[in-house]
Amino acid sequence: MSKKILIITDNEKEQINGVVTTFSNIEIHALQCGYTVDYISPVNFNHCGAPGYPEVQLSWPWRIGRLIQEKRPDHVHIATEGPIGLWGRIACDRLAWRYNTSYHTRFPDFMQAIYGLPPTLTYAYLRWFHRHSGVVLTTTHTMVEDLRAHGFKGTIRPWTRGVDRTVLAATEPHSDRHLGLPVRVLYVGRVSREKNLDALCELEDHYYIEIVGDGPYRSHLEKHYKKVQFLGYQTGSELANSYARADVFAFPSRADTFGIVMIEALAQGTPVAAYPVPGPIDIVEPGVTGHLSENLAESIDIAAQLDRRRVEQASQRWTWQECWRIFEENLVPVRG
Repeated sequence: MSKKILIITDNEKEQINGVVTTFSNIEIHALQCGYTVDYISPVNFNHCGAPGYPEVQLSWPWRIGRLIQEKRPDHVHIATEGPIGLWGRIACDRLAWRYNTSYHTRFPDFMQAIYGLPPTLTYAYLRWFHRHSGVVLTTTHTMVEDLRAHGFKGTIRPWTRGVDRTVLAATEPHSDRHLGLPVRVLYVGRVSREKNLDALCELEDHYYIEIVGDGPYRSHLEKHYKKVQFLGYQTGSELANSYARADVFAFPSRADTFGIVMIEALAQGTPVAAYPVPGPIDIVEPGVTGHLSENLAESIDIAAQLDRRRVEQASQRWTWQECWRIFEENLVPVRG
């Protein structure tokens, strides 16, 4: 009989974000290895969009403890720290069940940017939330050290990400930039305040900037930056072609713990320009796959000169198979 992994998450499977992408790809490998995967998510409860940030779902997880028991899992992984994750954690503790958790987003930075909450309060909540986790999986070695520096105890392990090159396959030629033309700069991801997109958009007089994605901050950016092109959500070959057409992928966020979109860009041979902060410093190889500095324009100019073939070759180390291997290796039985 196959073993069941239960994922408890505040994200709906139809959402487009790094958490959903991660678990969608893990599920593929889990099924291939003989596991079954089940979810408890907002679809199981009454839910609505968070005030000021409708992409984040707030749920009332009524009787989640009973639902968890009915699922009869062998392993539980709590993926997010929102209401469903919170009450799922409380339910597992009451059942004396073991579980793992993961830390995907720099939650304190997000809460400060959107709601003005002091990071000290959010970190206190996060330390409590993850305190009983068998293993806390986070994105990189840098984030492991960051969590330890903020007082997290217990076992914390880095957890890589990957690219599905069969889905993200370009059907158009890669960029072959001609000198004299503006550098084509792409951003892909949630269009929200904490992504620091003003730092990119304010360079509109110097580069041809395209933004793929949507979110609550889009109307503000469209109002203030008339030259920036907003393309909405893209997936599959359409998204791969946008990566391939770009000369540089810009990642201005200072709040992400990883940034799957960066390794998606690298898989198309597109170098990355970013700040030297957690996420980019663990992904970008300076002088090979991109450039990091506190001057985003300087990073774009330098990255645009890099060899796209070397960028694509270096990207081969990012695989979902390795992501699944780490996840499976750290599963804990609910009883034991």
